[in-house]
Amino acid sequence: MSIKENALANKSFGVAQKLGKSILLPIAILPVTGLFLGIAAALTNKAVLKAYPILASSGLQIFLQILNAIGKSVFDALPLIFAVGIAVGLAKADKGTSGLAAVVGYFVLITTINVLLKVTNQLPGEGVDPKSLGQGMQFGIMTLQMGVFGGVLAGLYTAWVHNRFYKLKLPEVLAFFGGSRSVPIITTVVGAAFGVLMFFVWPVIGHLIGSFGELASKLGVFGSFIYGLMLRTLYICGLHHVFYLPFWTTAAGGVTEVAGKVTEGWQNIFLAQLADPSTIHFYKNIALYNSGRYIHMLFTLPAVCLAMYHSIPDKKKRKRTFGFILSIALTCFITGVTEPISFALLFASPILFIVEALLFALGFVACALTGVTIGSTFSAGLIEFLLFGVFQGNSKTGYVWILILGIPFAIGTYFIYRFLIAKLNAKTPGREEDNEDSENSLKSGYVSGKAKDIIEALGGMKNIEDIDNCATRLRVTIKKIADVDMEGLKKTGAHNTLVRGKNLQVIYGPTVNIVRVEIDEYIESLNN
Repeated sequence: MSIKENALANKSFGVAQKLGKSILLPIAILPVTGLFLGIAAALTNKAVLKAYPILASSGLQIFLQILNAIGKSVFDALPLIFAVGIAVGLAKADKGTSGLAAVVGYFVLITTINVLLKVTNQLPGEGVDPKSLGQGMQFGIMTLQMGVFGGVLAGLYTAWVHNRFYKLKLPEVLAFFGGSRSVPIITTVVGAAFGVLMFFVWPVIGHLIGSFGELASKLGVFGSFIYGLMLRTLYICGLHHVFYLPFWTTAAGGVTEVAGKVTEGWQNIFLAQLADPSTIHFYKNIALYNSGRYIHMLFTLPAVCLAMYHSIPDKKKRKRTFGFILSIALTCFITGVTEPISFALLFASPILFIVEALLFALGFVACALTGVTIGSTFSAGLIEFLLFGVFQGNSKTGYVWILILGIPFAIGTYFIYRFLIAKLNAKTPGREEDNEDSENSLKSGYVSGKAKDIIEALGGMKNIEDIDNCATRLRVTIKKIADVDMEGLKKTGAHNTLVRGKNLQVIYGPTVNIVRVEIDEYIESLNN
């Protein structure tokens, strides 16, 4: 590898490390809210209440509506949550300002798109489903349905603006608007520019996805593989609505007569058949475009979680991470909410997510070949498996095949991910810091008041690009490693230092948070 390629690799490592850390907080809030949303959505659905009147108790329904509102509020705000998390995580300093700017940047993005949709007469008319136009409501603003991708985009350009301009110096007459105050202002302009860009780019992407969906609908079993692969790949950035909607609600998903009425779209057909007592077997296209989800949620992804757990080399770290891994596995298994697992895989290594998408698609093929016809409304977890599979009877759905197919899928998935996580040295939950446990037991050698000495040992403020910390280490991005006094850092109480390119890690042990606070206070004193 050349010097230039090595430098690029080290820089990429540093950015990826920060981005991965930034994404952890949005991921961590998903399991509980997903559980609320999944349970509530499944048990308040009109078709479910008609089939199971016992669930229509007013007290139970009020409680479920509260759960649904809580879960929905978080998932609706997910793009904004990701925008703030990424912007704060990637900011070099003054992270609060970066978070505020991300909120501004995201709202400017979607508002700009809304205005352009309005002036070009592209907003949905009365009775038109916005999803059919690739649009959706975000915080009361009708905009293009960019999902989490929109939030990630806003977070990235906000972080770029912040790190470039948070020290901006202006003429004295405009000095009030300089420094970090300039960041939200400049982000407004950048957000508007990206809004204009996305207005033209995003519909093209949506059109290509829709065309691909039409092709998949004509290819039978192979089409179910393409459908599953595209659905899983697109959902991670919020584009799956554009893809699946024609299959759910139009002739692309099939056409048949139910109770004397011609119905289009596999989900419309399923809901009609669910309410029709004369239904003997659910519509065949459900096997092509939906049933495979149950294999993934009930077997494949829980097996991924087990593999992640067993891939944590240190038993103490396993114990600490057990609660998080169990919660995301149960959320997926019970409600079919999979974002926490998929995001954890994606940010640990894109290869892990690609393999997940392939396994998801293979589940669709397996169900297409065996003719499993279990419908769904919100998700495809245990709740809907019982409601729309087991309780409907095997003769209508073939639900037994999910159990027969799911076991080998789970076993195969477990061993695939045990191998891949080790081979890629992927930083899945619990594997982020290999030496954290031993470092947590280190006796602190840091004495309060040495922040100035640390900065000087790092080569001074002019040599520092960014300072952050984890549980035991001070993480610093350095301009010139040669200007760092490693022995000087050890004299401040550091136990050791690790260098990778321009990324320096100074190991202080569990008191590093105190070190970081004193450094921030010292830097703030220099700016005053």
